Amino acid sequence: MNGLQLRDITFSYRRKGQGELAVLQHLTWHVPTGVTALLGINGAGKSTLLSIGATALMAKGGKVSLNELDSHEQQTQFRTRVAWMPQQYRAAPGLTVREQVAYSGWLKGMSRDDSWRGATEALARVSLQDLADRPASELSGGQQRRVGLASALVHDAEVLLLDEPTSGLDPEQRAMFRELLVKIGADRTVVVSTHDTGEITNAYQHVAVLHAGNIAFDGALRDFAARAPAGSERPIETAFLTLIAGSK
Repeated sequence: MNGLQLRDITFSYRRKGQGELAVLQHLTWHVPTGVTALLGINGAGKSTLLSIGATALMAKGGKVSLNELDSHEQQTQFRTRVAWMPQQYRAAPGLTVREQVAYSGWLKGMSRDDSWRGATEALARVSLQDLADRPASELSGGQQRRVGLASALVHDAEVLLLDEPTSGLDPEQRAMFRELLVKIGADRTVVVSTHDTGEITNAYQHVAVLHAGNIAFDGALRDFAARAPAGSERPIETAFLTLIAGSK
């Protein structure tokens, strides 16, 4: 089976004096092509799951693969094809906006010239081209989030894992982000984590719900919305609350 796959993933955190806290429990998920909203309450493990999918964290058990690539045995090649935007993104001191994005491309194996050109293109996609020569660390929180998104886009990965990417963005920037999702999700896999059901619009084709250490729902957005009673004013929110209440 092609695409990004997480099979039998188990992960826990050690707590000082309290043993281990299980976060993911034998989770299996074949991530679909297109744009998927990874929905879950705060603390459900969304950041952990995306970090494992990007090999920023290693699972205690299970396997992550992308097509023929094993994330453990072929980690360098795997990472060139998967982009990750962490929830907490901070620019490196001393770099301009363009340098920050180009550096991300270089770390992914791009040549110096290609990473520089790619940075210019990625910044245009997030409407930051006019700030390319500004020190990245001087930007506002919302602007730095957009630098983080550009850094994820720079090497044209086939899988993008974006952790709470709209945090700190104003309504206009969020609308721009949704438009960008439609474009970049046309021919690749994009996962966007969120705890806010109001963020989920028709820019998403799929919904996956992470609850109690596993994927409680994985399917089309329309099928998820249809789980809410007819006439619901906020069908996504209602479907989500009903699902997690029923799985307690």
